[in-house]
Amino acid sequence: MQLFSQLKALLARWWSDFTLQTRLMAGATLLVSLIMSGLTFWAVNTIQQDAQLNDTRFGRDLGLLLAANVAPLVETNDHSELARFSYRFYENTSNVRYMLYADQDGEIFFGIPYSEPAVQNSLTLRRRMKLPANYTSSADSPMVRQHITPAGMVTDVFVPLTIQGQYKGMLAMGITPNPTVVASSHLTRDVTIAVFVSIWVMVILGAVINALTITQPIKELLLGVKNIAAGNFKQRINLPLGGELGELIYSFNDMAERLERYEEQNIEELTAEKAKLESLVSTIADGAILLDADTNVVLANVAARRILGWEATLPIEGSILDKLQPEVRAQLAPPLVQAIASEDHEGSEFRISLIEGSRTVRVLLNTVLDQSRANIKGVAITLQDITREVALNEAKSQFISNVSHELRTPLFNIKSFIETLHEYGEDLSESERKEFLATANNETDRLTRLVNDVLDLSRLESNRRYEFSAVEVHQPIEQVLRTYQLNAKDKQITLEKDIEANLPASLGNYDLLLQVFGNLVGNALKFTPAGGKVMIRAYRAPYKTNRLNPQLIQNVRIEIGDTGLGIDAEDQAAIFDRFFRVENRVHTLEGTGLGLSIVKNIMDKHNAQVNLVSEVGVGTTFWFDLPVYDLADYVESGDANEQAVVDMHTIETAPTEAASSRAV
Repeated sequence: MQLFSQLKALLARWWSDFTLQTRLMAGATLLVSLIMSGLTFWAVNTIQQDAQLNDTRFGRDLGLLLAANVAPLVETNDHSELARFSYRFYENTSNVRYMLYADQDGEIFFGIPYSEPAVQNSLTLRRRMKLPANYTSSADSPMVRQHITPAGMVTDVFVPLTIQGQYKGMLAMGITPNPTVVASSHLTRDVTIAVFVSIWVMVILGAVINALTITQPIKELLLGVKNIAAGNFKQRINLPLGGELGELIYSFNDMAERLERYEEQNIEELTAEKAKLESLVSTIADGAILLDADTNVVLANVAARRILGWEATLPIEGSILDKLQPEVRAQLAPPLVQAIASEDHEGSEFRISLIEGSRTVRVLLNTVLDQSRANIKGVAITLQDITREVALNEAKSQFISNVSHELRTPLFNIKSFIETLHEYGEDLSESERKEFLATANNETDRLTRLVNDVLDLSRLESNRRYEFSAVEVHQPIEQVLRTYQLNAKDKQITLEKDIEANLPASLGNYDLLLQVFGNLVGNALKFTPAGGKVMIRAYRAPYKTNRLNPQLIQNVRIEIGDTGLGIDAEDQAAIFDRFFRVENRVHTLEGTGLGLSIVKNIMDKHNAQVNLVSEVGVGTTFWFDLPVYDLADYVESGDANEQAVVDMHTIETAPTEAASSRAV
């Protein structure tokens, strides 16, 4: 039973390997073979039936003929003549199988192939003829029947022996079929069976050959094509076939190899492009976040992580709304949901406030669409930290307000005094007219300074190139002292200098340095109360060495110190910003908030850094280092290491203890 089940499963699997065309061909062959075999067997059966009918007719006619000849002999009991005649008849007729003669009681008295002596010599066996049940002795016509013996089909003919209407006995004779007809019938049957078997052997062999040479390679090709379609470009077919099928397999393997190389190249290119994009995105100063259609984070660069307070190396998974602080989520969620649900697919821009750090962030939302530009594939978010921009805008607004106030006040004063002189000049004394004119002149100078500050800052922030040369720092210092000496005297402030003898010339621009000294001394005088002191110092800075280049670096250090109000620590970080005014917090002195910003820009042009040491209620000292002109020549000549050029402007600029002690 198990063997039968295994054979059945094997046949089922074998049958499933056939293609539909092969199955249809097998079915058609089976149908044709069955029809042809049926027709052949029908023809053979018809021939056999005709042969049996002929045998029946032949046996009846032969029996009647023999009965007519032997009936007189039976009546006369001439058994010798009967035997002689019967033997001669038996020998001359090949179709006669036997002949038996029986008397009226059915006892056989003679027969061929056995004779009466054989019957008579049997002491224990009485031979009787058993007639058919439906046969009567009064029948006039012979009775014919057929039966099968081990030797073949035999036709039994029972002919009554009657003489003048009297029943004398019975003649039984067996007739064998015509050997030629039998042989023809058997040959036809055998040929039919052979043809049927041959057809099915050819069908089976054809199916096997088809399975081995066509079906199996085609199945392999089909499986290979499916694997290629699924992305498995390593698929190969190894079948030793020739001809067109072999060329097809070779072409398939060549195609798969080309696709594999193409995929590897694409993967390498895509990987390189992805790395480039990730590197580019990671270096963008603005925050960049890419979301899918479900708001899950796909990519977030370093700037975005820093702005939102996410860890730089921690992988981010899930919805962005789950990763945000509650106050940020409340501001970002509505426009994000609206951008995904909207059908116009236009970007949006808005601002959010981060409580932590009190920062303001500009958010740009842009939807990512598919090729048809009909479906949203994701959302690109750009985060821009505009805290400084907002602060600058506020400072600009404050600056405009200050400038407007500063412009309006002197203009109003000038207009008032000029109108007074114009209308009442004759009624005023000479001293009053001079006083009015002096006030108008001072207000005009005030307007000039304000406009010059704005123009100077704009010029410094441009790309204008300045010429640098050797500058003896005592010259601009003395010029500044002469300019502000009267102002200091009026405010009862001592203005002094302390310049080291034989200072080397410095590399710089005379006019720009003069403006730096003027702004710093002017600020010192403005923020120093009466009885205070302002000091300008110039001396050789201590030698510095660089760990990359052991050559000594020589600079000239300039210090401007006062005993004024001082600058609070929280203001020192923003003191050099444009439009920043310390007086907004400590007093209401006039100013635009551009002086120190101009100083910083000038020092940037000199590749120098402005530093300060200040304490509220004690005083403030600004100081910076200028490179020595001779060293600059030495470096520019190309004899020094290039690193010295770089290090000359990046040396440590922390004030020495001596500078700190002289700050006040």
